[in-house]
Amino acid sequence: MPNLKVEERRVTSFDGTDIAYHVVGEGPAIMLGNGLGGSWKAWKHQIAYLSDRYRFISWDYRGLYRSGPPADKKALAVPDHVKDALVILEHEKIERTAFLGWSMGVQVGIELFRVAPERIATFVLINGVAGRPWETVLDMRAMKSVVPRMLGAARTMPGVIAAVTRKMVTWPETAGWAKRMGLASKTLDEELWGELAGSFKDLDMDVYVQVLQRLGDHDGWDVLPTIDVPTLVIAGDRDMFTPRSASERMVHAIPGSELMVVPGGTHYAAVEYPELINLRIEKFFRERGYASPRSPG
Repeated sequence: MPNLKVEERRVTSFDGTDIAYHVVGEGPAIMLGNGLGGSWKAWKHQIAYLSDRYRFISWDYRGLYRSGPPADKKALAVPDHVKDALVILEHEKIERTAFLGWSMGVQVGIELFRVAPERIATFVLINGVAGRPWETVLDMRAMKSVVPRMLGAARTMPGVIAAVTRKMVTWPETAGWAKRMGLASKTLDEELWGELAGSFKDLDMDVYVQVLQRLGDHDGWDVLPTIDVPTLVIAGDRDMFTPRSASERMVHAIPGSELMVVPGGTHYAAVEYPELINLRIEKFFRERGYASPRSPG
């Protein structure tokens, strides 16, 4: 993978929160909606493949990684992250952008379309759902009550959760166990996984859990029938967190959308089968009117 020249920039958001964002590449804009467990680094394969033709913009969610926490700890809901995204687009003078969302980023992108549809040129939604994510975990509706209770319990012992997290992410065999348990494919990029895990250990776990709690409250399913831009939904057929059935439901709800199912892909399909996904995104952009002037052919 080439050495990526990613520039970190900062902006003060609507409520005074200090937000870090990252920019790399040249050409039409692609805004990246990260998963809750990842920064721009989770997109390294996509950036390496497309940054000679597109300009990527990624931001760290408030309170996580390089972004500061909000003064009001209640301001960690999906609409707050969307407001941060809009501040960044204004700061970068970007009127319209493609939006690539992974996991939590799918919900953020859909909520962004709710409040500012004119900003979105096209969607690529990977391993995510439109809302109420706990209802689809393991394809078991009972999880919608189990997960919130678990998160509530986790907030009562943030020190323990932080210590366990640091231990798990620094353990060399973490990727191997994820593969053996079916949480990740055998093709997982272990080097990149290790890099992501290494940065994860320094997160404020209380903020992290609060963001997860707010994520569970978000529901954007009502937005899907109003989406009138080209949309590609990508799912892994072994994704335990956001199963294929949820992606199929999204495609049925979004007019004219397309579905790509990655055989053997889990919740981390973009770092398990990057070449396949990169080629599909490139083809989708070309066919649906978002090809870069620098694109071959």
